[in-house]
Amino acid sequence: MNALLCDFVNYLENDRKVSSNTLQSYTRDIRQYFDYVSENSLDVLRISKTQIITYMLYMQKNGRAAASVSRSMASVRAFYNYLMSKNYVDTNPAYRLETPRQEKKLPCILTTDEVVSLLAQPDSVVPPTPKSIRDKAMLELIYATGIKVSELISLAVDDVDISLGYIKCIGNGTARIIPIGHVAVSALSRYLGEIRSDMANEDETALFVNCNGGRLTRQGFWKLIKEYTHRAGIEKDITPHTLRHSFAAHLIENGADLISVQEMMGHKDISSTQVYTKLVKSRIRDVYNKAHPRA
Repeated sequence: MNALLCDFVNYLENDRKVSSNTLQSYTRDIRQYFDYVSENSLDVLRISKTQIITYMLYMQKNGRAAASVSRSMASVRAFYNYLMSKNYVDTNPAYRLETPRQEKKLPCILTTDEVVSLLAQPDSVVPPTPKSIRDKAMLELIYATGIKVSELISLAVDDVDISLGYIKCIGNGTARIIPIGHVAVSALSRYLGEIRSDMANEDETALFVNCNGGRLTRQGFWKLIKEYTHRAGIEKDITPHTLRHSFAAHLIENGADLISVQEMMGHKDISSTQVYTKLVKSRIRDVYNKAHPRA
């Protein structure tokens, strides 16, 4: 069996040219599968579909998560496809095998009050500093538009039109125009008018820059989000995407149609946007259960 695994790994590395992480994942999954086959005195070249299903149930019984089981079965399926290509086996016993359904975890969002508190934190810096004015503009903009952090830090000064109140954002290879409200416009106007030229290096085109004058990084934004979340006393596990998720959920909660939200978010598939509808319904149910005396 070890020889088969070595051949399979060489195929993945040299013919398929998979990444090192993918290679490690396949190798680990097949080694675990081989351990099971060996422990149960099975022949890896004469495995039936029923025995593959038994292996899948074995993984579930031993506490493997649905995502882990699905990934492992994908590795086993790829392994048998390889064996078929080399005429070691005639059929793939893992072909079209239904794997455990993975429950999609709904994204964490902030309440409106939590957003207000978070976005107010840069204003609490007295006297205001260039950094706090920049941070205010960034937080207001990302909540006003729902753009990704990667899109936020990729913005150039020329991507913002203060007078018309919109930004041009490029994500997934396509450009989209997103309107921004008066609060974000005001914060951006102050940052651009009073701060950015002094903060940025002479040839820097990025809209948001770090304290050294270069383009802000994702890690830099992540640190300031953590800092302001702590100051606001918010105990939720916030990620760089939390304000993006909150933007979409709050729009839908207040009556925005899915197509418009999809366009602003840059989702290619409407199902990605529909997640926020489920999230809003879930929140309404939680509110009802906590507030209604006969819930």
